[in-house]
Amino acid sequence: QVQLVESGGGLVQAGESLRLSCAVSGRIFSAADVGWYRQAPGKQRELAAAITSSNRTNYRDSVKDRFTISRDNAKNTMYLLMNSLKPEDTAVYYCNAKWRFSNYWGQGTQVTVSS
Repeated sequence: QVQLVESGGGLVQAGESLRLSCAVSGRIFSAADVGWYRQAPGKQRELAAAITSSNRTNYRDSVKDRFTISRDNAKNTMYLLMNSLKPEDTAVYYCNAKWRFSNYWGQGTQVTVSS
């Protein structure tokens, strides 16, 4: 059974940094394309950043040069380093893993950025 568990969310002021972690159980991580999505109140869930099994990265324009996604296959863990946070980054952040035809989600972690 595949489970994703996020950690690292919290309340910060604008300009500060946070690092999110997502631990993935099950033997899929190294072969999975993984990513971080976020959902703000009243808005649709959107992709923030993704990294493939071959370490190619992709970022939405609004987080480029501020967010960095990474993965550690030895620890079955993915990370999202968020610098220069803005109030508009406030959302629930979900980690995601895509493997073969399956799509797995974490439970979400709240990130709140105050101005």
